[in-house]
Amino acid sequence: MFNSGTHNIGFFNSGEGNLGIGNSGVTNTGFFNSGNLNTGFSNSGGLNTGFANSGDTSMGSFNSGTGGFNVGSFNSAGGGNVGNFNSSFGNNVGNFNSGIGFNLGSFNSGAGHGSNTGSFNSGIRNTGWANSGNTNTGVFNSGTLNTAIGGTEILDVDNSGFGNIGAGNSGFFNTGGFNSGVGNSTSGGGLNVGLFNSGTGKNSTGIGNTGDNTVGFFNSGDVSRGFFNPGMGNVGVLNMGFANSGFLNWGLITSGALNAATKRSGFFHGLIPGW
Repeated sequence: MFNSGTHNIGFFNSGEGNLGIGNSGVTNTGFFNSGNLNTGFSNSGGLNTGFANSGDTSMGSFNSGTGGFNVGSFNSAGGGNVGNFNSSFGNNVGNFNSGIGFNLGSFNSGAGHGSNTGSFNSGIRNTGWANSGNTNTGVFNSGTLNTAIGGTEILDVDNSGFGNIGAGNSGFFNTGGFNSGVGNSTSGGGLNVGLFNSGTGKNSTGIGNTGDNTVGFFNSGDVSRGFFNPGMGNVGVLNMGFANSGFLNWGLITSGALNAATKRSGFFHGLIPGW
């Protein structure tokens, strides 16, 4: 006990190749060793096996070192750690890693290559959910070129809102490009403003329009202004023809109400004989 030298067996030895507790040197086996290639607890040096080691290539928990391959939890610094709560740069495998490189797990933070795989990653090219960065795949991503719920972007044009798929959308659950509102769906372009405009539906303003360039509510034709117009180029309510203005016209180029004729103004043209 209390030996000082090499190849000692006992407690509180100082030297090389000691077996015991509290040794200081190289290739010690026991507790509280200081040096390299130690096996035990609270070792300081490299290639240690145990807990709370300080050095490189340690195996256990609470390791601290640089450039090593630590295996365990709460490792600090270095690269290629396997475990939880690692802090370093490199290829960490586990949870709550912090560094630059290819972390695999949850709550990773990195940049550069940033090829993290897991959840709540921060960086670029992450795979998981609630990622922040670029080229993410998951849910609730923030950045560009994300594939997810909450931000699916194309053409490097950012969406703002929730559930948007496309480019330059603002609002909720829009599909297409440059929509503002809720539930707008477009193809071949967008620029819808309002609620639940669908179809090709380009450049519509209002609610429930399914045509192109419409303004109002539930217009199913094109270039219509008003409400419930199923025709084209109509202005008013429930016009079913072409270029009508008024109410319930199903003729052509009429103005008024309940006209079934062509190029008439007034009421009931085409419905009453001789009128």
